[in-house]
Amino acid sequence: MNLTEQINADMKDALKSGRKLELETLRTIRAGILDIEKKKIGTVLTAEDELGVLTTAAKKRREAIEQYTQAGRAELVEQETRELEVIMRYLPQPLTEAEIEALVAETIAATGAVDMKDLGKVMGPVVKATKGRADGGAIQAVVRRLLGGA
Repeated sequence: MNLTEQINADMKDALKSGRKLELETLRTIRAGILDIEKKKIGTVLTAEDELGVLTTAAKKRREAIEQYTQAGRAELVEQETRELEVIMRYLPQPLTEAEIEALVAETIAATGAVDMKDLGKVMGPVVKATKGRADGGAIQAVVRRLLGGA
């Protein structure tokens, strides 16, 4: 069962069970997937496309949580956190800090990067390799640290 089929099945289950927040979150994800399908008319939607929708949705929730926390809006923080939990069920298991560091070190060695000028040389391959499994900010922090930039 692909992601779209799984989301549709889970939407039906959430609707029957009366889990409104889960249902609305899944509808948002499905709408994002449908939007990509419309843009890619004539091509098959890949698992990477679906993963991109989930990653974007998760990132939006994390940013909203941060902003609502700063604004002291606890009820909205709770709602966004619950939505993020729903989204995280469909994302692959995130990489640990140690796994990210090992991948970055491997990429630095493979590309011959030596200082911060080579940040882009390292970031591209690492972000591609960790698609959906690591936050870009976390990756960049590790790359900067290993290249001696911060």
